[in-house]
This record gives sequence, structure tokens and C-alpha cells, in this order.
Amino acid sequence: MKIFFSENQVDYNTYTFNYAIYCYKESQQELPEIYEKGFLPYTNNLTIEGDIFYLARSLRVDLARFEDTSENRRVNRLVEPLNINLEVIPKAEFDLENPIFKEFCANYINERIGDDNMSHERWDYILSRELGTHILQFTAEGKVMGYILAAIEGGVFHYWFAFFDTEYMRSHSLGKWMMWRAIRWAKDNNLQYVYLGTVYKPKAMYKVRDHKGLAFFDGYRWNEDMKRLKELCETDDQPKEIDHFKSLNDQNVFLKSL
Repeated sequence: MKIFFSENQVDYNTYTFNYAIYCYKESQQELPEIYEKGFLPYTNNLTIEGDIFYLARSLRVDLARFEDTSENRRVNRLVEPLNINLEVIPKAEFDLENPIFKEFCANYINERIGDDNMSHERWDYILSRELGTHILQFTAEGKVMGYILAAIEGGVFHYWFAFFDTEYMRSHSLGKWMMWRAIRWAKDNNLQYVYLGTVYKPKAMYKVRDHKGLAFFDGYRWNEDMKRLKELCETDDQPKEIDHFKSLNDQNVFLKSL
């Protein structure tokens, strides 16, 4: 892997010089280390030929500490009568041109995501990347209930993109159930971590409320303090004059913890 920095904003008044931090993947076997360092895949530029990652506040489940919560069990009881079957299929063995798959994803993008956030061209680009390794297919009596595109490598599972039948969204909390089911599958198959993407702003806190064994990447380590994460999310929209390190009451305490 190669890590590089891209200059962003400059504030000489506080000696704050911002850089966006990226990682260029050189081999698929590097994925566990790339995720461990807090990086997530970047796919906004459809002309980039390699797999690029950006450093961000991301969230992961430590499967050694994961156990079902009362909310997990409640949602699972709602879904149980549907008798949903899960298949974890290597992407190389999955027909990405299957009309059922293509139409299902296209309909979800149109209904739930919107072309501004996910164009159909971008989705095709994402599917073409080496990074995504598996399709999780959820069916009930032959009817497709949902799909997850995941990256699975060396004990890690990245829950990348999920699409589900919105007819069951409110009555059965199907989206929440699929995330839990994927985490449960990863634990049952002796994986180490499940990465759940970024966790910014209050709207991302649903990922935190539902699961145990969580930690977020805070810039230098995986932090298990969910109270602190909530504070960060609640203030993400507020302008900040200085970075978090400069705002600490006692920077020496922080330095000694490194």
C-alpha cells in the first residue's frame, strides 16, 4: 500500500494545516491492514483505475466482543416469520448482469439513495472493482429480499453497500435485520472485524445504538468510548476554529497515551 496526503485548508492563525489522507491499495491481501488503519474506499471518481481509500472516522464491530442485544433479538423475531435465506456468494461466481439483480438495485437507488448520491454508472463502477469480493443474497420463497456488497479478506468483513425490499422496511425493520444478520454471519464464520463505514453526524448513530462490541477510529486508535463518539457526532455540523488536539485541556495527557 501507499499512503499519500493532499493539501486542503490552511489557517496560519492557529497553525492548522489540513491534509486529506489517502491510501492506494497495491494488492487485495492488504485489505485487513488498510481497514485497520482507518481507511475506507473512495469511489466518487469513476476514472480512477486503482482502488483508493480515504482516512475517516469509521466504525467497526470487534466480533470477539459482539453479542446480540435486546434490539437485535426484537428485530430478528419480527423477521423470523419471513423465513429469509442467506447465501454468501463470491462475486466472481455471481451473475452481475442478472436482470433481477440489476433491476432490484436500480429501483433501490432510485427510491432510497437518489442519483445525486449514487448514479447507476457509479454503481456499475463499484461492482467492477476488485475490492468488493462477495454478494450476500437474501431470499424468501424465491423472492429477493435484499443484497449486500461486501469486501471479505483475511478475517475482516466490510459491509459496503446494502439494498433491500423497502416494502418490509417499517413493518419488519429489514435493513436493520440485514446488518445484524451480516455481523452474525461474520462472527459465526470466525472473522475478526466487521467494518460499517463512516460515522458522522447524529443520523449515523443508528449503527451505534443497535450493536455491541463497537469501536470508532479517532485518528490514532480504535476508540471504544461510545459516549465520546456521540459527542463528536452531535457537533459535526458546528464550525471548528481548531482541531481536536489543540482543543484538549491537557495535551500532555493525550501524548502520554500514544
